[in-house]
Amino acid sequence: MRDMKTSFVLALLITLLPASSPLLGGKKPNLLFIMADDLGWMDLACQGNPLVETPNLDRLAKQGMRFTDAYAAAPVCSPTRCAVLTGQAPARIGLTTHLPGRFFPKDGRPQPAELVPQLNGEHVTIAERMKEAGYASAFLGKWHVAPSSGKGGKVDHAVSPSGQGFDINVGGTSYGGPPSFFSPYRNAELEDGPKGEYLPDRLVEETIDFIDANKGKPWMAHLWFYTVHWPMQAPEPLLRKYADRKGPGLNDTRYGAMIEAMDLAIGRLLSVLEKKRNDKDTLVIFTSDNGGFAGVSDCRPLRESKGHLYEGGIRVPLIVRWPGEVPAGTLCREPVISMDFYPTFLQLAGLKPAGKPIDGESLLPLIRQTGELRRKALYFHFPNYAWHMGNRLAGAVRQGRWKLIRNYDDGSLELYDLGKDLGEKKNLAQAHPETAARLDAGLSRWLKETGAPMPRPPKTAEKK
Repeated sequence: MRDMKTSFVLALLITLLPASSPLLGGKKPNLLFIMADDLGWMDLACQGNPLVETPNLDRLAKQGMRFTDAYAAAPVCSPTRCAVLTGQAPARIGLTTHLPGRFFPKDGRPQPAELVPQLNGEHVTIAERMKEAGYASAFLGKWHVAPSSGKGGKVDHAVSPSGQGFDINVGGTSYGGPPSFFSPYRNAELEDGPKGEYLPDRLVEETIDFIDANKGKPWMAHLWFYTVHWPMQAPEPLLRKYADRKGPGLNDTRYGAMIEAMDLAIGRLLSVLEKKRNDKDTLVIFTSDNGGFAGVSDCRPLRESKGHLYEGGIRVPLIVRWPGEVPAGTLCREPVISMDFYPTFLQLAGLKPAGKPIDGESLLPLIRQTGELRRKALYFHFPNYAWHMGNRLAGAVRQGRWKLIRNYDDGSLELYDLGKDLGEKKNLAQAHPETAARLDAGLSRWLKETGAPMPRPPKTAEKK
């Protein structure tokens, strides 16, 4: 019994101590943060999709921990990316939808909330903080948190990856989707490669070059693929391979080909880490910025898709691998969210939160299986219309098995028991009024505390 108590105390100390503690050998881990674009919760084989082949990500999940209840901070890309970079909820930042956010109804519906037009310099990004701990950092892929200021999607330096703390910027522009997945890329921050070069392959090669150039120091690479955003483009052999794979699991065969192409590129990167013996010193994270796009992704059994606060819009894959620290082949069912990566990286680097409030919580107790998170609920705020204009402006709460959605247009509530109804088919707000009222009150407090921008009255009402 004494040995068990000693082991527990030691594990607790390891969790609480900064990563630079002598207890961990004084070596800070490298950080490889991979984020796909528009990849849905069901879009990997290890998540249960029968039509896609993702052997490398499946292997990553077997080597580490797969989260079943991971959430993007928003159902669209730009706010989620800001949440990862700052550790703050989109509601607090004020950038609550995808840029440029010019989607306004003309049919008497409420007008969307005022939108902060870019992630500006008042926020301290994770790249800026990690410099304090001696990390080299690189950004590779989709940025999309600032508007264009020039050709090729170029953004002003102050709001570019290089102006926000990253040492290297490869491909980070205002683009939501690339003009082309094949060279020539027409990207102001990415030199064209040989004609026909595929963008995921190029981004991986650039990541490998960055790793090679920083052997003597800890490094952090944010590899944020443009995949699987539109346009639907993949290498011809994979297009042929997936030509007949349409049905439950895929709405567009090209989408499946793109997913496997990304998986193959990730496989090459992971193989290089293993050959260079960097894999044991590297925490690898794979996730997505929001749910799948309904035109190509089959989000079932989840309800709806990208652009909605139902599970199909915000529940995303999440895989974490760190040999020797994260037990292999484990599942975590604790709800987690995009803001959690910021404090996780700070703790690994031996840094403390500073400045503005952090809305996330370090995941180290979960991934090391040494404890639980302190928070009781996750909150979401989407007071804007997605590009399809089909969503209702709303906020949401996830607490335990319960999920509440408040529709801002009429204040109506939707309550779902995700433990029994993952597809959010049965609204239980009237059957469980006390639970609905409690969660709704919590959402109100959170919206006030974060200073969340709210929708405005319909234009017709404003004229009266």
